Amino acid sequence: MGFIFLTLLIDTMGWGLIIPVMADLVAQLKHIPVNIASTYGAALLSVFAITKFLFAPVIGNLSDRFGRRPVLLSSLLGFGIDYIILALAPAYGWLFIGRVIAGITGASFTTATAYIADISTNETDRAKNFGLIGAAFGLGFVLGPALGGFLATWGIRAPFYAASALCLLNCVYGYFFLPESLDAEHRRPFEWKRANPFGSLKFLTRHPEIGGLAFGFFLIYLGSQSVQGNWNFFTIYRFGWSEKMVGISLTVVGVLVGGVQAGLTRVINPKIGNEKSIYLGLSLYTLGLVLFALATQSWMMFAFLIPYCLGGIAGPSLQSVISGHVPPNQQGELQGALTSLMSLTTIIGPPVMSFTFSYFTTDKAPFYFPGMHFLIGAVCMFLSIIIIYKVLSKEKKEHPELRNVIEESGEDMKNVQVH
Repeated sequence: MGFIFLTLLIDTMGWGLIIPVMADLVAQLKHIPVNIASTYGAALLSVFAITKFLFAPVIGNLSDRFGRRPVLLSSLLGFGIDYIILALAPAYGWLFIGRVIAGITGASFTTATAYIADISTNETDRAKNFGLIGAAFGLGFVLGPALGGFLATWGIRAPFYAASALCLLNCVYGYFFLPESLDAEHRRPFEWKRANPFGSLKFLTRHPEIGGLAFGFFLIYLGSQSVQGNWNFFTIYRFGWSEKMVGISLTVVGVLVGGVQAGLTRVINPKIGNEKSIYLGLSLYTLGLVLFALATQSWMMFAFLIPYCLGGIAGPSLQSVISGHVPPNQQGELQGALTSLMSLTTIIGPPVMSFTFSYFTTDKAPFYFPGMHFLIGAVCMFLSIIIIYKVLSKEKKEHPELRNVIEESGEDMKNVQVH
């Protein structure tokens, strides 16, 4: 478990390390202003997301065929090579190649979770071990940007070397000390039909009753791409932030999100229930994005992070409601479908948001407004409120048996099953 925890931590930290410097590196290699460079940065995010989306089921199936250990070690080696390519890149095209390699090898998350399932002896042990996943991601999102911003003071390429060293050292450690968790008798032949990345989305077509909620879920994550895919480019251009300041701001995001997910959600949800938590959280998301768009001073971005990050109370409640529409033996398929939707927003969102940001900072735009992409994100959030409200209101009228699923808290949901 120590190795798996470290692998997931490094996976998360690796991207956090390079975010603070990526905007300036792209602008430097393309010899263009940072606002124009945002569209090229978005292309890197999209190609990574596309590659990961396509290869995640392939990597998962390969681990079922050859075991978890070789797949995990190969992924770490691939990540290490990727960061070296990014560190030495003499031209933008090299960054593109590096992100493709990272997308292929970065699909190791599914293998890491499979390893946890293999070595967990019972339900209690499994829950405890899977809890470490959230801890690794939370810690990685706090440490990565902070360390990346600090290392950037030594040079724009320094964070890439650090990320590569972490991956390669963990790979060497795993080679000597990581045991295989899947014995030969439990392995199965590789089948391409099981490695279809679009297969999980078919689940939603078989369950039209959650279609509206799934669309609202999609809009939420699409709107969030206005922040996730463009924060570094926007703040460097709009407020002249240094790489160190970008890293500090993302560390603040990690702390706030961690506090909301680990603490506030557990307090708010039992008190007001799922439905109200969804509406409150999405309203805070919308408010935060509008405030980002209108910010005129650097300190405002930090202040406006508070309502935006508090919006995180909506996610667990919405997933709880959606899960309540599906029987227990289909929960795995449902989560796979929702994960695929999230992946699609990472493919679509960055180009849309970055093009909008870039366009509204040029002379071609009808008016100058660098924060326009945040308003698009706010519109996505607001539309999700309307869609989810209409769906849930209709369901409570037509299907009274779903009222508990919609209104009760996540704790109460443990005793509710809807078939």
